[in-house]
Amino acid sequence: MSGTPELVHPDLGDVALTDVLFALSDPARLQIVRDLVDGPLEMAQCGATNPALPKSTKSHLMKVLREAGLIRNEPHGRQRLVSLRRDEVDAAFPGLLDSVLGPRQDGPSSRLRQDGPSSRLRQDGPSSRLR
Repeated sequence: MSGTPELVHPDLGDVALTDVLFALSDPARLQIVRDLVDGPLEMAQCGATNPALPKSTKSHLMKVLREAGLIRNEPHGRQRLVSLRRDEVDAAFPGLLDSVLGPRQDGPSSRLRQDGPSSRLRQDGPSSRLR
């Protein structure tokens, strides 16, 4: 008998865009995806910004993200390691994660992600963007 069971991770070719958008529409799920942008985390670390989150709620959030093809949730010793399927999602839905999360840190437009669009508005001024 094995310890931690393997979970099913869908092929992104079988996932509808509406399922991905639904998964990203919840603020708690979106925060988990944002937390995973920098790399995999153990399940216990995901959603650490809200330690009062019940375990059953956290499991449901992870299930929705996994079934939408956004994350991998794999056994890692006695824990589970959760990672963002960024490359696969980018291939299946080009530009989606960039538009929701901001561009990759290692990409050519990493400055925009570090400064954020709102700080650029302040630097340039709102009228200069309208020209």
